Amino acid sequence: MDQKLLLVGCGKMGGALLAGWLGRDVSKENVVVVEPFGGDALREQFGVTVLETLDDLKADFLPEIVVFAVKPQAMDDIVPLYARFVQPETMFLSIAAGKPSSYFAELLGDGAAIVRSMPNTPAAVGRGITVAFGNDAVSEKQKSIATSLLEAVGEVGWVNDEGLIDGVTAVSGSGPAYVFLMIECMAKAGVEVGLDPALAEQLARATVAGSGELARLSEESASTLRENVTSPGGTTAAALEVLMTDDGLQELMSRAVAAAEKRSRELAS
Repeated sequence: MDQKLLLVGCGKMGGALLAGWLGRDVSKENVVVVEPFGGDALREQFGVTVLETLDDLKADFLPEIVVFAVKPQAMDDIVPLYARFVQPETMFLSIAAGKPSSYFAELLGDGAAIVRSMPNTPAAVGRGITVAFGNDAVSEKQKSIATSLLEAVGEVGWVNDEGLIDGVTAVSGSGPAYVFLMIECMAKAGVEVGLDPALAEQLARATVAGSGELARLSEESASTLRENVTSPGGTTAAALEVLMTDDGLQELMSRAVAAAEKRSRELAS
């Protein structure tokens, strides 16, 4: 990728993206970061130009990609500053939760090519998944570029209906917290049956991590993988009889995802 890229914000997610891009041979000379905090540390870590404010940007640096990686509550003050870069060749990519493409169009102008994306925190270790939506101004070439940028931290999917981003947020955006809670619960249950707390934590973490990697690499469905572990009348079957009752794990997960999806819609409006 030889396009000039302007990264606005370089916190945990912005930093993960930047590390992924540079790891894919994106030229450091083509990347400028606008980040008011920790500029020296970022320069040392990544070897790219880091500016405290947009006012410090050289006049001859005209980005073809602008990535907004700042907190949603800061967008009102930050996004309008970048309206000067709006042109058909420039794509604006947001990773901010709860901000629809119409929000950016209002601040940047109706002609802005805007990609709204929803990554999740495993992006920090290159195992994230991001789902994106592009408005009508986004070209196929720009969509391809956005895919390449987001693939630097994991898998990428697209939706044609922006309203589905709320469901994506509820499943994958918030999903890591559900998995971490499962680790907590498994470890606590292990302690309750007599295991040392440190060992119970280790067992829970390793089991979830290993099972996730097995699911990622396997071509079999999750239900088949579950069945492969379950011997009739065995210990796993006894546990699943509890988890798979009518008011068991599926009911709880469906209610949790529905609550998160509802809240995402509320935040977007």
